[in-house]
Amino acid sequence: MDASMRKVVEASYLTAESAEYYRSILRYFFKQHERMRDFIAPEEILEHMRTIPAFYDYQEEQLHQHLAQLVKWNNLVARQDMTNAKTVEEYKKKRFRYQCTPYTVEIERMLIQLEKIGDTFQGSLERSQFDRLLQAIATLQEEMDKGLDKPSEEYMRLWEDVFRYFQTIRTRTADYIAYINSEETNQRMQTEAFLVFKNQFTTYLRDFILSLQKTSLQIQERLRELTADRLSPFFQKLVQHRLSIPRLEDISTSSEDWLKEYEEYWDSLRLWFLGAPNRESELEMLQWQTNEMIRRISRYVQRLGERQQHFRSRKKDYLHLAQWFAETDDLEEAHKISSVVFGAMTVEHLHMEDALSDNLYADTWELEPVEWPIKPRTIHYREKTKPGAFQSNKEKKQKQRKKYLEERLKERAMIAKHISQGVIKLSEIGNIDPFVRKVFLSWIAKSAVAKNHTIRTDDGLIVEVRLNREKMITLTAEDGVLKMPETVFVIKNGGEQFGTLTSV
Repeated sequence: MDASMRKVVEASYLTAESAEYYRSILRYFFKQHERMRDFIAPEEILEHMRTIPAFYDYQEEQLHQHLAQLVKWNNLVARQDMTNAKTVEEYKKKRFRYQCTPYTVEIERMLIQLEKIGDTFQGSLERSQFDRLLQAIATLQEEMDKGLDKPSEEYMRLWEDVFRYFQTIRTRTADYIAYINSEETNQRMQTEAFLVFKNQFTTYLRDFILSLQKTSLQIQERLRELTADRLSPFFQKLVQHRLSIPRLEDISTSSEDWLKEYEEYWDSLRLWFLGAPNRESELEMLQWQTNEMIRRISRYVQRLGERQQHFRSRKKDYLHLAQWFAETDDLEEAHKISSVVFGAMTVEHLHMEDALSDNLYADTWELEPVEWPIKPRTIHYREKTKPGAFQSNKEKKQKQRKKYLEERLKERAMIAKHISQGVIKLSEIGNIDPFVRKVFLSWIAKSAVAKNHTIRTDDGLIVEVRLNREKMITLTAEDGVLKMPETVFVIKNGGEQFGTLTSV
């Protein structure tokens, strides 16, 4: 049957007997969808419904009945949630999170457009929209600096351009992220057919992130300057233009109402890009979601590659190895090749104890060898036991503690000699010890995911890591040469005391 002729069961909730409950539930799902939140727990929905005065006595049993009906009408998709199960009973009892379907999103969006006319959209990540929005805001700022000497119609057109681009960014990005996070897309990404599109997906997302990073900071800087108070003369021009258009339905609307409406619209734009003191901006959430999509796609591609590698024939590999042995005339040399390729022939398993050293930066070849006794694998074997006295290891512990403190003191001294007035500049370091280089690289790695690029080290130092990617430097050590961006470590607490430390 043609799709245009089928019965649209997704719209049943609009005329159902309990339409007020269904519409309130799905309107909440739609708002969360616009905020890039896809799967919602029933507890959160119940709490929201009880905040509505008409539903203050709304019961949990009613909610589950309504959710089940909405799933039946294809308005919601249920996904079983087992992440919070703490007991077997909770695991067996099915718990669900719900996501609204694309039909529901479009129906709710249509209803909102009927309530208040808005723009339509297609789900995508448009790089050009940020550039256009930046250009529109820059033009608005230029007009403010010139003194607003043009006709009010020109400013209304500029205002519409700004919010048309903003509306396109907000709706299309939310839809596309919801599409990527949907259960159907998640399942398709786990199939081998997805490998054909992996490069297209990653390139699309990466180009969007690069474009976003180039323009978002400029947009944020201009929005910080263009506050609602500064734009008050501009808003007056917009009100003046609306007053020049005779509309019978606008007789009861005052200029103050229009002025407040424009201020609220502008505040919503600034909130989307700049956020609030108690919440992060939607722009930061968009960046995080896009990066998370790239990481998820990379994980799927890796798993698919491992799956293909598992079933790949290694015939050519073995033929290549056989050629090595065929070209070797010396038996001793053949034994060496065999040891490298196949390992020790008489040993089936290798076992190593955990935590052989307290030094996190110790390499494998620096550790002492460990003897591991091999026990007979028979059911009749029993270890011999003999009575023994309690032995005090106090002296041994003191020696180990002294040795550990001496190592820590030596390591801190190696780092402290590079501190000058609470700052470490890698460009001013000549030859560097491999251990110190490893510590500095670990600081850089931790700062990449830390807020404001500030970390706390194992020695209690609070360090801010500043990278200048435009300038490259060279670190020389006894084990090689490392080229990397210029890096400065600013020690926030106790840099001078750390540098003059003489004991641990």
